[in-house]
Amino acid sequence: MTLQTKSKIKETIDFTVGRLIGAEELPKLDDLLLSEILSFSVETPANSANGDFSCNVALISSKRLKMPPRKIAELIVEGIKTNPDSYSLSSTDVKKIEIAGPGFINFFMSDEWYAKAVSTVLKEADDYGKSDFGDGKRVLLEFVSANPTGPMHIGNARGGALGDCLASLLQFAGYNVEREFYVNDAGNQIEKFGLSLDIRYRQELGESAEMPEEAYKGEDIIAHAKNFIAIHGDKYLHTDETTRKEALVNYALPVNIQALKDDLAKYRIEYDNWFRESSLHENNAVGKIIEMLKEKGQTYEQDGAIWLKSTEYGDEKDRVLVRSNGVVTYIVPDIAYHYNKLVERGFDIAIDIFGADHHGYMPRMNAAMSALGIDTSRLKMIIMQMVRLVRAGEAVKLSKRSGKAITLTTLLDEVPVDAARFFFNLRDANTHLDFDLDLAIEETSKNPVYYVQYAHARIKSVMRQLEVDSGQLRVDSQTIYTEPAEFELIRKLSLFPEEITEAARNFDPSRLTRYTTETAQLFHKFYDCCRVKGEAAEVMQSRLALMEATGAVIRNALGIMKVNAPDKM
Repeated sequence: MTLQTKSKIKETIDFTVGRLIGAEELPKLDDLLLSEILSFSVETPANSANGDFSCNVALISSKRLKMPPRKIAELIVEGIKTNPDSYSLSSTDVKKIEIAGPGFINFFMSDEWYAKAVSTVLKEADDYGKSDFGDGKRVLLEFVSANPTGPMHIGNARGGALGDCLASLLQFAGYNVEREFYVNDAGNQIEKFGLSLDIRYRQELGESAEMPEEAYKGEDIIAHAKNFIAIHGDKYLHTDETTRKEALVNYALPVNIQALKDDLAKYRIEYDNWFRESSLHENNAVGKIIEMLKEKGQTYEQDGAIWLKSTEYGDEKDRVLVRSNGVVTYIVPDIAYHYNKLVERGFDIAIDIFGADHHGYMPRMNAAMSALGIDTSRLKMIIMQMVRLVRAGEAVKLSKRSGKAITLTTLLDEVPVDAARFFFNLRDANTHLDFDLDLAIEETSKNPVYYVQYAHARIKSVMRQLEVDSGQLRVDSQTIYTEPAEFELIRKLSLFPEEITEAARNFDPSRLTRYTTETAQLFHKFYDCCRVKGEAAEVMQSRLALMEATGAVIRNALGIMKVNAPDKM
């Protein structure tokens, strides 16, 4: 209703300004200038004392119309009042229109409008807040994509919650979304993985071999070597090194990938696609992308290497594609991968979620896409800042249980999944995040996820106590809302579809956690000052309907985040 009402206010003012110009009460303007002054916005004021909706048309048109903004506002308001039946904005929906400050036009909505807002939530229920904002555009959202050479760290935990919530949010807003995990199963990290496995394998079989500084030294590598021996014994000990490494990697890599899938499933994340980097080499996509860039005149040779002319597209320096020894750099498979997303698979938008150390990646990938003739607005990169785990006000780096860095699995052993997913979305991605481990398990109003879940449980408890069939609740002409706390809560509920749209527009699911926390706060305030049980029947029914509507909005918001909305706590 908020979005519809804003649209109706805009149409009403557009019509009124046109009529005033036609009646020569406002100066005549050419189409360009008229379009300029009608580019005003209709906003929802933070303070309800300034109305439910506010418009700045008089202020932005004052210079063009050569009139004081307050005078323009007076003419517009009078024009609306004298022709109430001529506009899309229903007179029954508006209680009053006021002019404030230098010329803001503030609209105060009627009791009927508020009742309709509750009715809309009840009717739409699970679909309330959904929209066609995304227009069915196909989105490929790649997130986490942890190297399959070891367990996932805390940065992956934040990226998982952020990416999965964003995917659900975009789906709710009308996009067609697929989630993808990019498996880095080629290149230097796999070479290092094979080297590490090879040395541990030989050590376990009694050979003397030193682990180089750059090797992976985790216990998981030793465990893989032992398990491989349990299956194959010393069969590969006397084969050539290449064959031995290949066998070890072919055994250990699928085990690690399955572990990633299991850990992510525990975190409530399921991917549509697991895309392997190795496939880009196997089908020669890497070689083809180099040839394509050459044919487009986007490369040059220097010192025996092949370079991309990336500075022509805003990058700070040109990038090496093929070294003088004939080995491609890491950026080439990445270019081929993004070309595969946007051209070969035809996604309208590709979203990547990266850690803070990838800031320099954006301009070089945008340059490569531009060189290939791809509109870079179709590639969205979200940079995610670092997470600091905190306990008792102090930074935590090690797990008490193992004495090692805390991973996703060790975090989820300590913190409920609901809390982890909610907490990691408390701040927008580009903000550093302190994750309070004590607060995440605290069952008090200080814990934001507990506070929101308790609001939902409280609603369900009242419905059970009064034996109310929530499906039978209706809002009609007998609906009565009179208390400020009721109006505040309804106003907040009416904003949910707009919050979804804005969060989707900005690729920012943290708006949802803020909105849901604020909604819970307004609900608790309403419940504390507005009795339900013992009131007159029509008042009780009105308040029960408002409670059910609030529960629906909280469920929808938490559902997007894949956080439970419990009936009891």
